[in-house]
Amino acid sequence: MKKIQRFGGAMFTPTLLFAFAGIAVGLSILFKNPEVMGSLANPSGNWYKVWDVIASGSWAIFNQLPLLFVIGLPVGLATKQNARACLESLVIYLTFNYFLSSILTYWGPNFGVNMKTEVGNSSGLTMIAGIKTLDTGMIGALIVAGIVVYIHNKYFDTNLPEVLGIFRGSSFIVMIGFFVMLPLALAFAVAWPKVQIGMRSMQGFFISSGEFGIWVYSFLERILIPTGLHHFIYAPFVYDNAVVHGGTAVYWPTHLKEFATSAKSLKEMYPIGFSLSGMTKVFGSIGIALAFYKTARPEKKKIVAGLMIPVALTAIFTGITEPIEFTFLFIAPVLFLVHSLLAATVATVSFHFGVTGDFGGGLINWFALNWIPLGKYHLNTYIVQVVIGLIFSVIWYFVFVFLIEKFDFKTPGRESDDEESKLYSKKEYKEMKEKEKGALPKESKIKNDKSKNINSDKAALFLEALGGKENIVDVTNCATRLRLTIKDPTKVAQLSVFKKAGAYGLVSNKDAIQVIVGLSVPTVREEFENLL
Repeated sequence: MKKIQRFGGAMFTPTLLFAFAGIAVGLSILFKNPEVMGSLANPSGNWYKVWDVIASGSWAIFNQLPLLFVIGLPVGLATKQNARACLESLVIYLTFNYFLSSILTYWGPNFGVNMKTEVGNSSGLTMIAGIKTLDTGMIGALIVAGIVVYIHNKYFDTNLPEVLGIFRGSSFIVMIGFFVMLPLALAFAVAWPKVQIGMRSMQGFFISSGEFGIWVYSFLERILIPTGLHHFIYAPFVYDNAVVHGGTAVYWPTHLKEFATSAKSLKEMYPIGFSLSGMTKVFGSIGIALAFYKTARPEKKKIVAGLMIPVALTAIFTGITEPIEFTFLFIAPVLFLVHSLLAATVATVSFHFGVTGDFGGGLINWFALNWIPLGKYHLNTYIVQVVIGLIFSVIWYFVFVFLIEKFDFKTPGRESDDEESKLYSKKEYKEMKEKEKGALPKESKIKNDKSKNINSDKAALFLEALGGKENIVDVTNCATRLRLTIKDPTKVAQLSVFKKAGAYGLVSNKDAIQVIVGLSVPTVREEFENLL
C-alpha cells in the first residue's frame, strides 16, 4: 500500500503542468475561432497566424504525455540523484521504443500489427519523439519509468573496478536498462495489441454504461482520496485510452474547435461524463465552507473564516480540494462519506441534464476550456450547470450543518480552546524545545509567521514531529502531501502538533506517513531534504 501510494503521488507530478497548458490551448482556440473573432480570425491573416504559433507551443505538453510521465516519475520516486534518474529514464524509454519499432517492422504481422498503416485511430500506432511505434500510452511510459527508478535506486552507487570507472553512475544504469528493455519490448509486441483490443471494448462499456458508470466512477474517485489511490481511478480515463483515445485530457481540447462551431448538444457530440469532478470542487467547497462557518462557535467564527476562505478559493479556482477536505476527513469520516456520495450524485445529475466537457478542475479550467470557447452555442447548458451546482451547494450546506450539529463533530471552530490550531516560528519552537528539554510543543498563542522562511519553519517543525532525521527513511511528495517512510511510528507526534506547525492533516499507516501540507509542499519538501 505504501509503495502504491508513493507511485500514485509521483504520477501526479507531471499533471501540475496541465493547468497553464490548458489555459493557453483554450485561449488559442478561442482567438482562432471565426465564430467569435469574425474576420480577424481569417487563416490568411497575421492575427490567426500568431495565435496558431502560440497554439503549437501550447500543445507541447499534451502531445508528449508519455515523455512527460517518463521524466516526471523519477522526480517523485528516485531516492537519490533525481536529475540523473530523469535523464536515464528518458534514454531508456527511447531505447525501448526503438526496440519495439524494429521488432514490429520485421515481425509485426505475427503480432497482428501492420506498421505500414498511419498512426492514430484504430491502427494502434503512434509517434514517440519521431519513432513510429506501438501506442502503449501512459501505461507503457510508467512501466518503463518504474523499472528505471528501481534500477537507479538499487545500482546507481555501485562501485566498479577502476578500469571500468567510465561506466559508473548513469552509464551503468543505462547499460542495465538496455538489456532489460529488449525482452520488455518483445513482451509488449506480443501482449499489447491484445490489451488494445480490450481497451477498445472497455471504452464501449464505459460509454454505454451511462449515468450509472459515471456515478460509480465519481464516487470511487472521491472516496479513495484518503488512501492516495484515487490517481489510479481517474488516470486511465484522463491520461490514457480507457474511454477515448489518448485520454480525455487530450481528446477534449483536440476536438474543441468542432464543439465550438456546432449547435448540436454537447452530450450528443461528447457523451462522456467522466470529467465532471469540478462540480464538487467548486460548488461542494462553497457549501462545506459555509457550513463550517455556520456551525463554528461565535467567538471562533472570524478564525474559521480566515481558515476556510483561502482553502475554499483554492478549491474553487484551481480544483485542489485536499486542503479543505482534510479539515474534516479524520475528524468526521462520516462527513467525508456523505461528501463522496454527494460528489457522485452532482456529477451524474449534471450529465443527465446535458453537462459534459472538461470540468475536472476549478473555474480557471472551466473558463479556458469550456465556457469561453463554447459559450456562443452552449450558453444554456452552462446556465443549467450553474443552477444545478448552486442547488447542490445548498444541499451540501444543510446536510453538513445537520450532521455536524446532530453528532457534535469537532469541525473547524468547534474545538475546545486547548485544541486550537496554531503556527509556530522556528525560533519560537527551538526556544520551547530548550525550555521543555526536548518535549514537543503543546500550547502557545496564535502566531501568523509572515517571514519569507515560513516553509523552512514548517519543514523544521515537521521533522521534529516525525521523530527527527534519524527516524526518516525517505521522503517524496505529490500535489499537496509530504509522503514519508519512517523507522519508528511511535516517535511520530499527535495530529495537533502537526496542525500547530501548519499542516492540514496527517495520514498514518504504520511506517507510511502523509503530512497534508497544501500547494506549498514542493518547497517544504526541498527545505525538509536540506535539513536531512
